[in-house]
Amino acid sequence: MKSSVTVIDITHLSVERDTTILNDISWQVSAGQNWVILGENGAGKTTLLQTLTAYVTPSSGIIRVCRKTYGEYNWPELRRKIGLVTNTLTHQIKPGETVLETVISGKYAMINYCDTVHPRDKKMARHILDKVECSHIAPRLWGHLSQGEKQRVLIGRALMADLALLILDEPCAGLDPVARERFLGFIDRFTAKKSSPPVILVTHHVEEITPAFTHVLLLKSGCILAAGPRGRVMNSSLLSSAFDARVTLHRRNGRYLLTVHPLHAMDL
Repeated sequence: MKSSVTVIDITHLSVERDTTILNDISWQVSAGQNWVILGENGAGKTTLLQTLTAYVTPSSGIIRVCRKTYGEYNWPELRRKIGLVTNTLTHQIKPGETVLETVISGKYAMINYCDTVHPRDKKMARHILDKVECSHIAPRLWGHLSQGEKQRVLIGRALMADLALLILDEPCAGLDPVARERFLGFIDRFTAKKSSPPVILVTHHVEEITPAFTHVLLLKSGCILAAGPRGRVMNSSLLSSAFDARVTLHRRNGRYLLTVHPLHAMDL
């Protein structure tokens, strides 16, 4: 797919409840791009995801997925074009379900698969497990997996649908430093495959942004502070504004590290 193909097109999106949660968000994701949504807690990252996946109704604005518009097309069908991997799912899957069954369940948008497993689904699931580097754990039970293995299996589950986009919602939460680096290394290998869909990583940790991610959407108080190629957005000035603190962004071997400077008396 060429990078000119627009996968997600959001125009003037706002979400208002008792207060304004998202304000005038316009954002595009094209094939060939991998994005990071970055911002402090409360910046609007979760609401943007929930709106994009049709779990929250916008107050105004337009959302298009693969050139089809929410509200003018079948919402559940559009939702299935977007794979969402979130830690919420890890607590809903029965410990006694096999990895293979968990992956197959993604084809039918089910949690805790209980129907007869068809040979064609089993073949497809095994192929996907190989793609997410989990073929060796296909017969293992969900309750016996490490957190990192669960995240990779959930990615496999999402891939059972015909995805246009894969969203990873803080996938490194709960991982120790070694497991986190192994998982991020897997993401780099996964995104390098031509058959992989565009990936969006949602985080508030710059250390999790690997070279696989080409673009950054920086949110602050429900608004877009900056959006564009990673090299343009990832700088000390913008991040200081995003996190309301004096920070310095360091780059080393294609990765980032953030130093937060102590407050001076004049800042209090």
